[in-house]
Amino acid sequence: MATKERKNRQQQQATVRIVIMAAIVVCVNVLASYFHKGIDLTHEKRFTLTEPTKKLLRSMEEVAVIDVYLKGQFPAGLQRLQEAVRERLRSFKEVAGNRIIFRFIDPFEGKTEKEKKAIAHDLEVKGIKVMELENRDDEEYSMKPFFPYALVQYNGHEMPIYLLDAPRGGGSQEQLNYAEAMLEYQFANAINRMSKPARPSIAYLTGHGEPLGVKTYDMLATLPGIYDLDSLDLTQTIDISVAYDAVIINQPTMPFSGPDKLKIDQYIMHGGHVLWVVNALNASLDSLVNSPQFIALEHQTELDDILFKYGVRVNFDLLEDMQCNPLPRVLNNGRPTLHDWVYFPRLNPTADHPIVKNMDLVMGGFTNTIDTIKSAGINKTILLHSSKYSRAARSPVRVSLSMMSYPLKHEMFTKQYMPVAVLLEGQFHSLYENRLAPEYLRLLDSLKHPFKPKCDSTNKMIVTSVGELFSNGYSNKDGILPIGYYQFTGEYFANKTFLLNCLEYLTDNSGVLEARSKDVKLRLLDKGRVKPERTQWQVVNVVIPIAAVLVFASFYLFFRKRRYEVKKDSKTLS
Repeated sequence: MATKERKNRQQQQATVRIVIMAAIVVCVNVLASYFHKGIDLTHEKRFTLTEPTKKLLRSMEEVAVIDVYLKGQFPAGLQRLQEAVRERLRSFKEVAGNRIIFRFIDPFEGKTEKEKKAIAHDLEVKGIKVMELENRDDEEYSMKPFFPYALVQYNGHEMPIYLLDAPRGGGSQEQLNYAEAMLEYQFANAINRMSKPARPSIAYLTGHGEPLGVKTYDMLATLPGIYDLDSLDLTQTIDISVAYDAVIINQPTMPFSGPDKLKIDQYIMHGGHVLWVVNALNASLDSLVNSPQFIALEHQTELDDILFKYGVRVNFDLLEDMQCNPLPRVLNNGRPTLHDWVYFPRLNPTADHPIVKNMDLVMGGFTNTIDTIKSAGINKTILLHSSKYSRAARSPVRVSLSMMSYPLKHEMFTKQYMPVAVLLEGQFHSLYENRLAPEYLRLLDSLKHPFKPKCDSTNKMIVTSVGELFSNGYSNKDGILPIGYYQFTGEYFANKTFLLNCLEYLTDNSGVLEARSKDVKLRLLDKGRVKPERTQWQVVNVVIPIAAVLVFASFYLFFRKRRYEVKKDSKTLS
């Protein structure tokens, strides 16, 4: 009788333990759904939010609603991206709390064909386009529509995000990996831009031969989508208003007068930012239309002294680089063939800086080299440079198509990594410090434009000498071409990305751009071992863990049974 009661009591205790364990598991899962925590064990900390992003999320005053349209069953790569988006938004929610709401939506789920067309049209108006996904397997081939986009709604605005935005070129795995690494920047940048009460303002300066027409169409059409853009004739204004967050000086060809340089100088001293695109030599592909050669002479822009004062010198030379774009040339057979054109370099953005980190190559036209000058308190960062095999030809330079007839030899290109774009940061001093007459200073005071000899705080500017850097091409067949598209090879370069990153860095002090500087390291499976070792690794990941649990349970029950048998024997003996 006592043995039966003891067994019943043991069964009741076991039942209670099972119920308690089940309750604990349920509670842990419920809590885990509300409090999501993780440990980032990656070397590059790619899953850890940057401090500027955390600061932005903590300062949110309204609720951001994020609709992710990447929902459904996809191939492994897109499935991984889908989970990466979910994890990234969860990490945003950990910091921002209830101010972040996200949901995954399949717009076509349960809809008729007519409804799908209407939905696709409405989403396209918002900048979200339906795409076709190739679905291949051993038995059939099909096309599946999907939306690799997210729509962020915040502060009365909404902004689409293209989740597959990645540099062209490379394999699909590399592009997916890049897109995954850029998710933090994509979402944080959208929230940051919509949180501002007013958009940053930018002026495109004219009056000194700056291009303004077909070649600048794409730039002047792209920027108004992000900034309040204005064109300003420097020669017709007394002062550059500090209302402009940045100004663009793009390839001037005419000399700047002293008063015009003073306007730029004082704009900088009052905290304004400048994106300089300055070419020291007059070189253009149009010069080769009627003649197979031309002489590249100096541009007399008179900007040497002001740039020298700020810490750089644009040299009177032409960069020649073995890493270059080709140019078509008609030879004896009458057919145009592509030949390397050393004056059109493919520039390397290898600096560890948010402006260019993880960015693709930049296409250059006729380009000059830049020297950095020792300037107290000015930090200099090389953003773009030539390849390992380059050289510079001093002015005057004879540019001839006949150069394409000879093979390029490495021993002739002995200069390495020559700078062509430099970021300058620090407290700049005016070119006209201690140089203006007292009468002129009094005149400036009377006009309510007092002269400032230096910046009150740290300022920044970007100087580049890359020819045609932000110019777009044109063809009779396709019309206006995008910035960075090289029509002779059909390649896309990161010129527009560089433009937007430069302006964002100059006009935005939030530091969100830092999220772009995360390392992108791809750790792929060895495809040669995937199929032969598939069963082996399935056993390792599925069977072995279950077997380990069963072995542990067997040992636990065995020793538990022995313990009770020893207790029973001791009671019997007593």
